[in-house]
Amino acid sequence: MKRSLQEKVITTLQELIETPSPTGMTAGVIAYIKKRLQPYALKMEQTNKGGLLVTIPGEDQEQWRFVTAHVDTLGAMVKEVKTNGRLALSNIGGYSWHSVDGTYCTVHTDRGKAVSGTILASKTSVHAYGEEARTQKRIAENMELRLDAKVKKAEDVEELGIQVGDFVSFSPLFEACETGFIKGRHMDDKASAALLLEWIIQHTEEGKKLPHTTQVFFSTFEEVGFGANSNISARVKEYLAIDMGVIGDGQTTDEFCVSICAKDSSGPYHAELRQHLVRLAQQEDLYYKVDLYPFYGSDASAAVAAGYDIKHALIGPGVDASHAYERTHREALVNTYQLLMAYVQSPILS
Repeated sequence: MKRSLQEKVITTLQELIETPSPTGMTAGVIAYIKKRLQPYALKMEQTNKGGLLVTIPGEDQEQWRFVTAHVDTLGAMVKEVKTNGRLALSNIGGYSWHSVDGTYCTVHTDRGKAVSGTILASKTSVHAYGEEARTQKRIAENMELRLDAKVKKAEDVEELGIQVGDFVSFSPLFEACETGFIKGRHMDDKASAALLLEWIIQHTEEGKKLPHTTQVFFSTFEEVGFGANSNISARVKEYLAIDMGVIGDGQTTDEFCVSICAKDSSGPYHAELRQHLVRLAQQEDLYYKVDLYPFYGSDASAAVAAGYDIKHALIGPGVDASHAYERTHREALVNTYQLLMAYVQSPILS
């Protein structure tokens, strides 16, 4: 990937990350993608669930590929307006409350108003609560949202237009470091979405023909388990999810590789397709790792669970501290992009 394309990917990544899109509130980020693709006269279809399906014609129009990245993120929803003017929350997606303690956030009202705030434990001040502030469990019942507004009671909050069911997005604190690291929330999975979006644009501008018609799906419900398990044509033979690679103790994945998943919590991915991806990575001299993700599910595994008869695989850039303040590196983006390009230009497995 040329340096100019790297810069485009990082700019797109920042724009995606800074567009709030907790699962269930993704219209804005899908509108951004549609606007970016509008000049290229591509066939685009927005599904009933809100995802965006882009079809790129290939030489073989009978055997198709399906490639996904998800643009929905972690977030929360207002569960209760408390008598003291603070908000109780219900989580959207699978994160630990420790990972959002102290997070700046925004409440999005149904009237279109945005109100900033901070997520805190109810007994945060050591000056007021002493040891209890240090030991209070970070669980949903003990967490609350402190609004940046002059509110002292529930009625004050209601006058702002805030009510139960309003979405809450987390401030991403995006930063691209001179050392090549890229950090902030929602690398999962907007890093992959940025790669896919820039690949579509580059491929269309170059005017090359793919060997197989390929559908790219930007899904909007992955964080809750059913992002892209519908709208899959009977012509689709292979399904590639591009999502973050897991880093942690016992993992081979790091922040510089493209991670190729052999198995996650749903079970093994298609062995032959995974092996094909490994061979392509080797042929392209890419830095890759094969790994197992023990507490993970993807759009591809959700599609298989929904009953689709497809060969499914999962790759993605290595991301540290997933579902918290995440970090990846330019090298991981480059390796993932190069493997994506090699894959879509290769023949479908027989």
